[in-house]
Amino acid sequence: MTIAWRRLDESDFPQLRTWLLQPHVARWWNHETSPEAVARDFGPAARGEEPSEDFVVDIDGNPVALVQRCWFADYPQYLGDLRPQVEVPEQAMTVDYLIGDPQLTGRGLGTRIIRAFVAATWTDHPEAESIIVPVHSANRASWRMLEKAGFHRCTEALLKPDNSIDDRLHFVYRVDRPTG
Repeated sequence: MTIAWRRLDESDFPQLRTWLLQPHVARWWNHETSPEAVARDFGPAARGEEPSEDFVVDIDGNPVALVQRCWFADYPQYLGDLRPQVEVPEQAMTVDYLIGDPQLTGRGLGTRIIRAFVAATWTDHPEAESIIVPVHSANRASWRMLEKAGFHRCTEALLKPDNSIDDRLHFVYRVDRPTG
């Protein structure tokens, strides 16, 4: 299995929209899925107008997932919500992710993708100290995947959920740059 990623571009929006419509994605991303909403929300990063890095993940040449990476410092409101509850180093990043096809979930693919993406982050961003990922407490598949990928749960935090049906409880996961 070959895992590769490339920057999301506007030609990927129809595929991304299809993924966002999948029930297993929609439950946790709770994102507007009109073509206009996808273009509005993902277009700035795709065009390099926003500091988030959005990538389409290909497995053996087939697009299967989206991963996002950004510096907390580039999103002061998000950092302001998190920092009173969690130690966030100055050079901390976060990631977000989805696997589009429900038939590809539950097979360890997310773990392999995130492990590879974390390793690439240390190379791509040598100043990054850690990666911190808040995950809603009810999203067991997501937080279990992070644990299998080498993250550890460092605390809990009360944050605004992506989906209004959820409470505010999030588990916060962290992995630090390897030393040595």
